Amino acid sequence: MRLERMATGRAIEWGVVAGVIWAGHVVSGVVATAVENSSGNWAIVVHGGAGSSPAKFSRNENESRYASLQQVLRKGKEILEAGGSSLDAVEMAIRMLEDDPQFNAGKGAVFNAAGSHELDASIMDGRTGQGGAVAGVKTVRNPISLARLVMTNTRHVLLASDGADAFAREMNIPATPQNYFHTESARREWEAARQRRQSEGNQSDFGVPPFRWRAEESASVHYGTVGCVALDSQGNLAAGTSTGGLTNKLYGRIGDSPILGAGTFADNATCAVSATGIGELFIRGALAHDVSAQMRYAQKGLPAALHDVIHNQLRPNTGGMIAVDKNGVIAVEFNTQGMASGAADSHGRWEIDWDVTQSRIADPTEQP
Repeated sequence: MRLERMATGRAIEWGVVAGVIWAGHVVSGVVATAVENSSGNWAIVVHGGAGSSPAKFSRNENESRYASLQQVLRKGKEILEAGGSSLDAVEMAIRMLEDDPQFNAGKGAVFNAAGSHELDASIMDGRTGQGGAVAGVKTVRNPISLARLVMTNTRHVLLASDGADAFAREMNIPATPQNYFHTESARREWEAARQRRQSEGNQSDFGVPPFRWRAEESASVHYGTVGCVALDSQGNLAAGTSTGGLTNKLYGRIGDSPILGAGTFADNATCAVSATGIGELFIRGALAHDVSAQMRYAQKGLPAALHDVIHNQLRPNTGGMIAVDKNGVIAVEFNTQGMASGAADSHGRWEIDWDVTQSRIADPTEQP
């Protein structure tokens, strides 16, 4: 164990103190965090997007999201406990979230300005530095798996739009019709966004000055992007992110989720990171990579690096990140009202969290 001083901020850190699982929103002080990975330690973190407070949703909706994250976390834990790879755990966790209509990825993805769905995803291997990504796909049920195929079956990193969909057919992935991705909740959000833009004289974000994000509007949005980071018992890190993007986005818009270094990054020497929020801001700052860079060049610990990126380099109410470092240290930071996340590791962590007022330590009987 090592003592690490934390800065004040809206953050969540998981740890084990005297065998007791705890979770807390970090304040100035000293906390204990496991740092050794010499005995096959593993760790996994998942997220279901940053954004609005759980108060926006009904109790049943919040409980359902909790149950979904718990199921995903359990599956990732099973893979890693059995000696599986971090890449397999990340892909499986994100596939499950893509199949869940409660999240903005795969089924349940938001509508763009044209009333259709364009999906983005990326995955990165911290051991080799290789990565794969797809952007603007329209007929792929699980974009994260297609992104992994880009990494393993091509010489490229990113395939987009019709080319990515065509590659899916070459990989014998059946075409998924657009109406599969539709949900009524996503449609209602799209119609509300269109009404807001129309009241401003715009049908979509076209013609809106760059980064004119209204604070009250950003605070009410739940971005819903999904992601996962993992450390396996071999000491290898992996990260992945998948999204439907921003509601009412311009047709063809690509955010940070499929951009390695912006929304996804993994390096065995430092950490694995997955982001959620207003993608343009993460792209401009190459923020996922910046967390790793601060660790590598400024010798910062993961919690301090993540805190700096989220609270000093991002505007309020614009996003969050999950991360795990090479030693299994887990960190979650967000500057929004809430962020759905969960974490587990080989030391007994098992935590599902939503916001600063509704952190839940799962009952031991809920664990597999």
